[in-house]
Amino acid sequence: MSFEILTALALFALVSSITPGPNNLMLMSSGANFGFKRTTPHLLGVTFGFMLMLVLVGLGIMQLFDLFPPSYLILKVFCIVYLLYLAFKIATSNAQQKASSESKPFTFIQAALFQWVNPKAWAMALSAVSLYAPDKNLTSVLIVSLVFGLINLPCVSSWTLLGEKLQHWLASPKRLKAFNYLMAILLIASVMFSLF
Repeated sequence: MSFEILTALALFALVSSITPGPNNLMLMSSGANFGFKRTTPHLLGVTFGFMLMLVLVGLGIMQLFDLFPPSYLILKVFCIVYLLYLAFKIATSNAQQKASSESKPFTFIQAALFQWVNPKAWAMALSAVSLYAPDKNLTSVLIVSLVFGLINLPCVSSWTLLGEKLQHWLASPKRLKAFNYLMAILLIASVMFSLF
């Protein structure tokens, strides 16, 4: 892969990783509700889960959509339903739930699996493989995955840190409730934007 292509890939990874989307909004919300340290498994799951998704998409999942076109529509519907559920959970979380043992941030595995129902992650993976590993050979796909991992981790960490920095301001239950409603609305909006 040439230096020019690597530069273009890095820029694509930066723009797609730093902009708002389901992962970043959920990480900001988790950072605000649980802090950076407790959200670390979530943010690591996002990065490594997406890297794995890129590899699997590059090594053959794209062909499934070509062979069975309705599968892409089924995936979209499932993604929407699941993200609406998550938006509801975010909107209805509150300071009392935060203190309880029932409310916990995503685990590494949950965050990694979440990539498969995240429409923005699908759009990013399909675009990245199509543009930067069109031959779909293992080396090209692994380079795309590695570049994304190196750029994605600091991007998602910054969203988590931003959420943590908001904790003091969100100490008020009214502000926390308003923040969680806003995060839920933005999550739904980001899903609709990435789908259409």
